[in-house]
Amino acid sequence: MLKWFSIPGIMTEVKRVRWPKQKEMVRDSLTVVSFTFVFGVFFVVCEIAVAAFLKLLGIGA
Repeated sequence: MLKWFSIPGIMTEVKRVRWPKQKEMVRDSLTVVSFTFVFGVFFVVCEIAVAAFLKLLGIGA
């Protein structure tokens, strides 16, 4: 069996991980939420633009 695939091996790996500080975690979380919001707005605007273009062509409802 693999040495790291055991409870002591897993505990050793957990100790090696550099866990983020609270300030870093908040900053990174806000970055993710901001990008998600911006991309969501972008895709909604694109959908509205395409729907308006198709309606102008007489294809859309």
